[in-house]
Amino acid sequence: MAGAAKEAARPEARAAGWGRELEVEHRAGGLVLTLARPEQRNSLSEAMLAALQAAIDGAAEDASVRSVVIAAKGKAFCAGHDLKELTAHRRDTDGGRAYFELLMRQCAKLMRSIVRCPKPVIAAVQGTAQAAGCQLVATCDLAVAAEEATFCTPGVNIGLFCSTPMVALARNVSRKRAMEMLLLGELLPARQAAEYGLVNRVVPADRVLQEALALAQAIASKPAATLAIGKEAFYRQIEMGLGDAYDYAAGVMVQNMMHAESEEGIGAFIEKRTPAWPKG
Repeated sequence: MAGAAKEAARPEARAAGWGRELEVEHRAGGLVLTLARPEQRNSLSEAMLAALQAAIDGAAEDASVRSVVIAAKGKAFCAGHDLKELTAHRRDTDGGRAYFELLMRQCAKLMRSIVRCPKPVIAAVQGTAQAAGCQLVATCDLAVAAEEATFCTPGVNIGLFCSTPMVALARNVSRKRAMEMLLLGELLPARQAAEYGLVNRVVPADRVLQEALALAQAIASKPAATLAIGKEAFYRQIEMGLGDAYDYAAGVMVQNMMHAESEEGIGAFIEKRTPAWPKG
């Protein structure tokens, strides 16, 4: 997949104007979404959030898309919310409250959509990921980071605790590690982020996207319905108590066993042949 020829973004993507904030590219069954505001450190402006939301929603419904990679242009992966955009709304009659509520809901919806997307979503982090940018990495199912990449939730340093990034962070690293990041707001090197469990792999900068695409290609070789069933089950059971989680997971196993993919995969294993996954 890494060497596959690049395909042009689909007409509907161009019509939506994604190219101004987000570059959308189809690669052999995978969708690459590239944050394209390098001068603004790829901050999550209202337009960027809308573009990402539209792309994730589209990927969820597109049978030709097997996985999604989120990458970025420039030195930063994502610096979080656009603070200049937020500050401009302090001049609103309500001091910006309505706009702040709107933007936080918009961001939360995007993060939930990534989790609920039936396609695996992989972050390819080439630079710093701060605040809501760190939240975006933590929300993705997998993450590959450059050796030079850094991660932080620095809101405490400017009087704005990273409360929404905390939600994703606390679901990926231990409580003590999450609180350390949230209370200190210090930059976390990529290797340490991997030790914390925030990223899966750390590679040289020139291999970040290649490694993420390799993961996407490996995932694309697996049966699509089984992946969708498994991803949904993972995020649902992790919020349950032990007994409820086992009851729920047992039901999911039965559901999966009744699917044609399971019948074909188990049959192929017994018969010592390569499975021919059913289409659709």
